[in-house]
Amino acid sequence: MHSNPMNVPPVSVADALAALQAQFASPRLRHRATMLWGTRGVGKSSIVRQLAARFGVPLVDLRLTTIEPVDIRGAIYADERLERTVWFPPEFLPGPDQPEGILFLDELTAADPRLQISAYSLILDRRVGRYELPPGWMVVAAGNAAFHGAVSHDMGTALADRLFHFHVVAGIDAFLAHALAQGFAPEVMAFLKVRPDKLDDTEAQLAADHLIGASPRGWEDVSRVLLDVREGLPEAVARRFVQGRIGAANAAEFFGVLKELRSGADVLALLAAEPGAATLKLLPASLDGLYALAYGLVAACTDAERLARAMAIAAQLPELRGPVPLPLAEVQTLVVELLAQRALQQGLEQALLQSPAYQRYAAGRG
Repeated sequence: MHSNPMNVPPVSVADALAALQAQFASPRLRHRATMLWGTRGVGKSSIVRQLAARFGVPLVDLRLTTIEPVDIRGAIYADERLERTVWFPPEFLPGPDQPEGILFLDELTAADPRLQISAYSLILDRRVGRYELPPGWMVVAAGNAAFHGAVSHDMGTALADRLFHFHVVAGIDAFLAHALAQGFAPEVMAFLKVRPDKLDDTEAQLAADHLIGASPRGWEDVSRVLLDVREGLPEAVARRFVQGRIGAANAAEFFGVLKELRSGADVLALLAAEPGAATLKLLPASLDGLYALAYGLVAACTDAERLARAMAIAAQLPELRGPVPLPLAEVQTLVVELLAQRALQQGLEQALLQSPAYQRYAAGRG
């Protein structure tokens, strides 16, 4: 199989969102529809929701695999005055009272071919039957290609020539930033920081002819499972859920690393420890443990006092000495960047900037 059948370069979720924002802001570009390609769980739907929220416009989200062809074209009825049959357009399509917005045609390539005909009319002509899409609306479609391992009907070149195309791929940095903002389990973030290749293993899954594999959406569910473990879900049951979500091999590797992650630093004990030797004594001596510490510290920073203390712990990382060399400067930079993101999210920028540890760190970087 050709390595790039679509002949377009891959883009991250953030880059795709930025492009769509520019498109919506331009009346000329907005009139042309855009197709988001990507494997399952990569965040295509999330991009479109964020786009609508960014501009404060309505979003009509049509999952085409769940509706019938008549649902888009509308219902037919006999008009005795005109002596002909006409169509009533469906109520979910925007009317003249909604001058602008986003029409999202999700799972386009997996839809019934009969339904695709109506969807293509909206994409190509911005109309179907008697209905016409208001001029301020932008059409965004999404779907999987056959090489993504999903059910997919081929898109002809005539239709493809009427669309902008973006091949959205999972990027570990973007995913971790999203995971941090959404409060994912720190263990999931730490594992994927060490094993970014496990974020989306679609290619390996298809090569092995496996039904279940890892995806960004799958890791989100794994995070939910781990958060429930903290509230009493038995570990054995959690293991079954994780196996059933990302596959047996991925789950075995994750739980193998998870054991080491959990045996590392006690974040709450570190936050309560005195600076200096007492803190150094509690720092983990493995790379997995350090990444677990990084994401665990950030998750625990719920106020200005903890944020300043976490920064002080980060400042001591270069002092750590262990049996094997570790990238302490790299981990320290990661922790500071994560703390800065957390501070911005919670409106605690001044607490971080005014902490003595941060000021010393910034002076040393300068």
